Amino acid sequence: MTDAMNILNNPFKNKGTAFTMEERRRYGLIGALPSRVKTIDQQANDMYKLYQSKMSRIEKRHFLMEIFNTNRTLFFYIMQHHITEMMPIVYDPVIAESIEKYNERYLRPQNAAYLSVQHPENIQESLLNVSGDRDIRLIVVTDSQGILGIGDWGVDGVDIAVGKLMVYTAAAGINPEQVLPVVIDAGTNNHHLLEDPNYLGEQHPRISGQPYFDFIDHFIITVEKVYPKALLHFEDFGRGTAAQILDKYQNRLLTFNDDIQGTGIIALAGVLGALNISREKLRDQTFLTFGAGTAGMGIVRILFEELVREGLTPEEAKQHFYLVDKQGLLFDDTPSLTAKQKPFTRQRDEFPNSDRLTNLGAVVHAVQPTVMIGTSTQPGAFTEPIVREMTANTTRPIIFPLSNPTELAEAKASDLLKWTNGKALIATGIPVADIQLDQTTFHIGQANNALIYPGVGLGAIAAGAKVINNQMLVAAAHALVGLVDPDQPGAAVLPPVKNITQFSERVAVAVAQSAIDQGLASVDNAEKAVADTKWEAQY
Repeated sequence: MTDAMNILNNPFKNKGTAFTMEERRRYGLIGALPSRVKTIDQQANDMYKLYQSKMSRIEKRHFLMEIFNTNRTLFFYIMQHHITEMMPIVYDPVIAESIEKYNERYLRPQNAAYLSVQHPENIQESLLNVSGDRDIRLIVVTDSQGILGIGDWGVDGVDIAVGKLMVYTAAAGINPEQVLPVVIDAGTNNHHLLEDPNYLGEQHPRISGQPYFDFIDHFIITVEKVYPKALLHFEDFGRGTAAQILDKYQNRLLTFNDDIQGTGIIALAGVLGALNISREKLRDQTFLTFGAGTAGMGIVRILFEELVREGLTPEEAKQHFYLVDKQGLLFDDTPSLTAKQKPFTRQRDEFPNSDRLTNLGAVVHAVQPTVMIGTSTQPGAFTEPIVREMTANTTRPIIFPLSNPTELAEAKASDLLKWTNGKALIATGIPVADIQLDQTTFHIGQANNALIYPGVGLGAIAAGAKVINNQMLVAAAHALVGLVDPDQPGAAVLPPVKNITQFSERVAVAVAQSAIDQGLASVDNAEKAVADTKWEAQY
């Protein structure tokens, strides 16, 4: 292939029709492009019109991926100018449909590395074959076992890593040439994929136990060796592995688990935003978490640690939490508790009718929560009787149905407002349009991890941080509080996604400053470090 074709086929270097005549002569592109030279604005306008002509959301996503695969700068220029509209298209919720059709629609690997658990000897070669001489600073890795809402999708879940990195760049300005999506192919327990002749991954049940964890250790060692300055972001690992991996490695290298830490931070920020509106204190709340898996326990842990920071003893703080899972209220004698659940279970002698607390309604009646957070993927679980029961015992109930996609949400925001006469302070896991009720326009905050993790990543990378610890994560959560006017009627508990680029920078500075204050950074000026690290989508 000629040098000209190499440039035009390299999405990090290609400008398409925006190459000037001088550049065309310099790079040997004369005759390789139409004569017209366009600006990036003109290109973006043309592409956006074509994007609007696509009839379905999945068609829109496929069109955007064509741009992504050929011209990264143009893709991110377009996305940054239409970020509220396009983020649900390139990531959640449309990405679920993309993953489910991955085998049939596969055309390009999108600069992702595919690692087989059966071949740990190939890890370094595989990573370097994909990254080449690029200076990798951010890796998103998934094994696709626990993709929220759709479960285990094996190697097809690579789109999760690709999409997550898109949001990092669009929201926070992480240089797209310095990122690497990775999928760990450990097999799959998805029977549909095991029987699908078109499936592109290892077609056997998931490898688990020691062989799996040995592979993860080998992978970590290789990342430390090959990409010593990179942030390693774990995404959508299973309930039985995610926390175990985070606990083992979080103090060893710069790493982050969005499902545990990201979900926890955004929930904390949402609760603090709600309390800003209600003028209540965190220590006066009773928390009920419906769904005590990876995400739910990440939320409980960070809320617990915030209570301790506010002066409560660990024992006092634990008394504020009630975990509800498929068994009902979790007690210390409930079978099959996870290591993350055990510290927050209740004792049966607290309740004279403990054997009846097997469903959400019964638990709400018994514990009278002021904050109810759903990560259960149980659609419609927050019913009208449950919500009215909660509202009878608190002036401004804080209710976060966070499960997504839409069809898995515990409740609709419009119903929650109606059932509480507009008193509920709501955050959802999906985007919700403004709601009109009794002459008040209610703005619904989206507890989207994308509000937080891009800034966390940018701040940690810019600071040259050694680790990401809870102090840095809490700084990120507090950076979001105060961006919404709490006195505005119908105010949201979180800032709108449309402002994500601005508050991602604010979060990044807060994280970098926390790293500096703790002596964990290699820089001494947070604002300058963040500004110097940000990449702009310009030719």
